[in-house]
Amino acid sequence: MLDILIIGGGPIGLACALEAKKAGLSYLIVEKGTLVNSLYNYPAGMTFFSTSEKLEIGGVPFVSNSIKPTRAESLEYYRRVLTSNELNIHLFEAVLHQQRKDDHYEITTTKAVYLAKNIIIATGFYDVPVKMNIPGEELPKVRHYYKDPHFYSLQKVVVVGASNSSVDAALETFRKGAEVTMVIRKDDISDRVKYWVRPDIINRIKEGTIKAYYHSHLTTIRENEVDIQTPEGLIAIPNDFVLALTGYQPDFTFLKTMGITLSADEKLLPEYNAETMETNQKGIYLAGVVCGGMNTHLWFIENSRVHAEQIIAAISKQTAKVSV
Repeated sequence: MLDILIIGGGPIGLACALEAKKAGLSYLIVEKGTLVNSLYNYPAGMTFFSTSEKLEIGGVPFVSNSIKPTRAESLEYYRRVLTSNELNIHLFEAVLHQQRKDDHYEITTTKAVYLAKNIIIATGFYDVPVKMNIPGEELPKVRHYYKDPHFYSLQKVVVVGASNSSVDAALETFRKGAEVTMVIRKDDISDRVKYWVRPDIINRIKEGTIKAYYHSHLTTIRENEVDIQTPEGLIAIPNDFVLALTGYQPDFTFLKTMGITLSADEKLLPEYNAETMETNQKGIYLAGVVCGGMNTHLWFIENSRVHAEQIIAAISKQTAKVSV
């Protein structure tokens, strides 16, 4: 029987494994995708907002070519952390459900059944895109994830949103020859956009090389055009692709399956003890971005690394009580 089953092989899941190993606890990481799956699905040329030392886990130095590391550098760093510490992980194995059995849990995955005294959920928030729920959203031309700009060369591209991911996609596809139109619900580019990028997109919009509709939203997507509701009325423009980068959210269905209580309001905050990170389910803990519910800007790698220490300290204390 395991002391801990860790669900999620991202940076925080790895941090939990490092702390568990340091404490002499038996553990297994189960990840439904590839190693640090969310980071893998980030845009190919992405640069982090955080500096490399703020992305470090387990006291392992993260050395990057620039102060702010790239996606490629982060993938290599977390892989080396995993392999150099010989962490126990199963990739491409999804957790289906759990059942409480006296003093432990029986966890069923797509490949096996495990027994564990404790469960840590570190599943992040990048797996479930926030949908627009409009006609045509199911068309193949609509993408909720953006990977590489070259694919959109010489195409008419609508980018929905004004966050970091939207702005990066708009600028990169524009520079590969796309005709870019941004559709933005508010009156400006988000102030959360990376400070060295924000002036660039604002200037491109001012000069007219990237078109932007503020206080606007898509209403319908068709094969060769889209409808945009603007302050001046409904307009239709020609379109080849829609990058609906409207944000992402934790897998709330999975959290409910695990028996975790969510707040009744739109924030859907999971219930947990801020000191131990234990949820309303005894022996089930939360770590990382998933703790914020729909407030996905609340937790990052740099400020949630400490969750690993909090959780393992709580489990170690509980284990010591049982042993006495």
